[in-house]
Amino acid sequence: MNERLIVINPGSTSTKVAFFTGDEKQWVENIAHPADELAVFPRVVDQLDYRLDALRRELHNKNFDMSGVTAIAARGGLLKPVSGGVYAVDEVMLEDLSEERFGQHASNLGALLAHKLGSPYGIPSYIVDPICVDELEPVARISGLPQIRRRSVFHALNQKRQARWAAQELGKKYEEANLIVAHLGGGITIGAHRRGRVVDVNNGVDGEGPFTPERSGSLPAADVVRLAFSGRYTWEELLRLINGRGGFVAYLGTNSAREVEERAAAGDEEADLIFTALCYQVAREIGACAAVLAGRVDAVVLTGGLAYSRRVVEEIRTRVGFIAPVLVFPGEDEMAALAEGVLRVLRGEEALRSYQYEGVGWANMEEKVSGDN
Repeated sequence: MNERLIVINPGSTSTKVAFFTGDEKQWVENIAHPADELAVFPRVVDQLDYRLDALRRELHNKNFDMSGVTAIAARGGLLKPVSGGVYAVDEVMLEDLSEERFGQHASNLGALLAHKLGSPYGIPSYIVDPICVDELEPVARISGLPQIRRRSVFHALNQKRQARWAAQELGKKYEEANLIVAHLGGGITIGAHRRGRVVDVNNGVDGEGPFTPERSGSLPAADVVRLAFSGRYTWEELLRLINGRGGFVAYLGTNSAREVEERAAAGDEEADLIFTALCYQVAREIGACAAVLAGRVDAVVLTGGLAYSRRVVEEIRTRVGFIAPVLVFPGEDEMAALAEGVLRVLRGEEALRSYQYEGVGWANMEEKVSGDN
């Protein structure tokens, strides 16, 4: 079967589009959206027609024939909590995204764009492992205060893709393996994957887990309360310290891990300490996930942009290598991950899920998630 797929991945200031024939990526384009043009739209969802026009122009310039497309794969947005998998874009999903029921995020436009682009040709649209994937066990939802529950917000698309690759390397199916997957980038999320389900993971957006190049990670709660009532910060400023101005930015004034590593190598003792501390905190979180899996771990998987750093990999490996073999899949390819998910469904290797009838998770379904994952 010669599947022909369009893949759509909207970001905050651009929309990526790619064309696959089967597993082979034929081309990918990044359509830039200038900030001044986006500024006229009050809400992210208001950008839909603007981005759709840009997408159609790009396909027209390539003389691309939509009539031969088998399916469209799109990045999933902020939706109700669901299990991991591939979901058909349906009317309930489109309504939730159009109303921004669970928050504003550029990824919300993925399914909307796919539906608008494909429906005139009768082309079905799908999303794959959106950031709202929630497979936490009940015990993992308990925070310590009944007013606050732990939530699953993580790099589900890349984590699950690399977990499948790792399981294959181990000679197993993803649903047969116990893995700890650490996505290391501007955001860091570390998940305990038990036989195909992420039963625990830190919420990297709201301040759980290791600090990152630009996020604070977990902080002593009482000290955060003291900061909040110190009069030094507004509500918005404090949230920005947690997500955007924390981590390397707070300590060293940069979110570039490469720059920090180079400064450390040149003898900057503070840069060396902070760089080491990030690796230390990642290793500590991996150890916590090993406890979640009761020590039965087939492999520890390092992925994301920071996994290109030899020092990052070796510092973490030194601390966690006793748990299980450490496999490294640096970077991420969201376009390929989206295509691979839809191909599994088209080839009968995975069951298609229904957004309308499936969902798990939070008691208050109206609660919104903010921030970029």
